[in-house]
Amino acid sequence: MRRSPLAWPFLLGSLLLVGAPVVIGGWLALSDYYSFAGPRFTGLDNLHRAAGDHLFWRSLATSAVIAVIAVPLRLALAMGAALVLARRRGPLDSVGRVAAYLPSVIPDAAWALLWLWLLNPLYGPVPQLIRGLGLPAPGFLTEPWGARTALVLAVSFQIGEAFVVGLAARRAVPAGWYAALALEGASSWFTLTRLTLPVMAPLILVLAARDVIVLLQNSFVPAMLLTEGGPTNATLTAPLLIWRRAFEYGELGYASTLSLILLVLTGVAVAMPLWLAARLARRQRG
Repeated sequence: MRRSPLAWPFLLGSLLLVGAPVVIGGWLALSDYYSFAGPRFTGLDNLHRAAGDHLFWRSLATSAVIAVIAVPLRLALAMGAALVLARRRGPLDSVGRVAAYLPSVIPDAAWALLWLWLLNPLYGPVPQLIRGLGLPAPGFLTEPWGARTALVLAVSFQIGEAFVVGLAARRAVPAGWYAALALEGASSWFTLTRLTLPVMAPLILVLAARDVIVLLQNSFVPAMLLTEGGPTNATLTAPLLIWRRAFEYGELGYASTLSLILLVLTGVAVAMPLWLAARLARRQRG
């Protein structure tokens, strides 16, 4: 197969933007570097330190909890919007698509500040609405699980890319298949669970793997602006801890070690859904 020369700029850009930082980060991870002098090679000392860094492992657990809750929620919102808007042709169709995609084009900092206002325990609309219903308002931003809930909400509605991909995948399913099921008198639930979701399953798994990667990055801004990692480090995610190690404490070498550990663990986490997606895709083709 002849390779297109148009792919070379992309490959070169990927090598420079991804490969070069990984190589440099790998070198810094094996050194003691505070940016005041040149890196001093220390071998695996940073790795041994990370193994006993309980705060780092706790931050990883916090990131994992947020991902376990937010990834299914993001997928449900994206696929639900895609399935609903794939069939409608009314005047509100465009409005629905804009509403689904709009949060993804808002800068992360502005989006986090919006949620900071919405969930403010004193004058935020969400706590006031909950109190107006006669219910006790959760401790958004002030209690550990309330702060984690706020962080999950802040990262769960930016589903624009997944929505667009899901919408395209739903429209790619042959209309004749739906016509055949309708002719047999199949219910909407049967059609959804036996045709639509199984056909879209490989794509959904790929989007799940993508969301795991995205959340490890996108959770940094809301965690920093909404809660600053508190209360009592309840929302101290791994990216926020790495940022503090690098730019507040100046431990650039140790922060590089933590970044590489996070990169490896992320690869392990996304390997299973990608493997299942490839297996399901091969089965569908077969």
